[in-house]
Amino acid sequence: MNTRQRYAIAAGFVVLSAVVSLLAAPELSDRLVTNWGAGGEPNGTMGKTAALALFPALGAVLLGLFALVPRIDPLQENIASFRRYYDWFVVVFAAYLAVLHAGIVAFNLGYEFDMTLFVLAGVAALFYYVGILLENAQRNWFVGIRTPWTLSSDEVWERTHALGSRLFKLTGVLAFVGLAFGEYAMFFLLVPSLLTAVGTVVYSYYLYRQLDGGSATSGD
Repeated sequence: MNTRQRYAIAAGFVVLSAVVSLLAAPELSDRLVTNWGAGGEPNGTMGKTAALALFPALGAVLLGLFALVPRIDPLQENIASFRRYYDWFVVVFAAYLAVLHAGIVAFNLGYEFDMTLFVLAGVAALFYYVGILLENAQRNWFVGIRTPWTLSSDEVWERTHALGSRLFKLTGVLAFVGLAFGEYAMFFLLVPSLLTAVGTVVYSYYLYRQLDGGSATSGD
């Protein structure tokens, strides 16, 4: 399967979201619930037209941006080396938006489920795939853990992404486990996410300093 085919799958999810909106519109009220609290209680609404258009439009815009990134990155040859994983991330992200949109529509059609846990399950899966993407990403300006230190050294990039890959996967797993804890499930995502973000930045700086201030130069 090539890049064009993978993007066709991603575009299919965007189209599917638009079809869901069109089919559901006659059955929905003028305002839709679009926000929920940590305990799953609705706490925000949006006009029907805007709510039904939001995710299809967002998916289409992001798909265009994702397609543009490999073309404009100064290190596009590095992106080419992990393009398959990058493309599948685009597919996974498009699927996530489509599922999230379908969940919002289903909730507003009267189906009863905890929307917060539904969203967290999707985010957990997304985090786990980001871990897969990170372990294969080569140094570039748009995709990955981009700090001044990872962008300055191939070795710092590789070792930071090896750690980041494990932490993102672990965060995804912990988020799935957290689904069993109801209103506390959010903390199983937020706390590991914060620790992962801070930890990878600090680790990249530490590595750079350990390598004599960047004596491990980039491969360019």
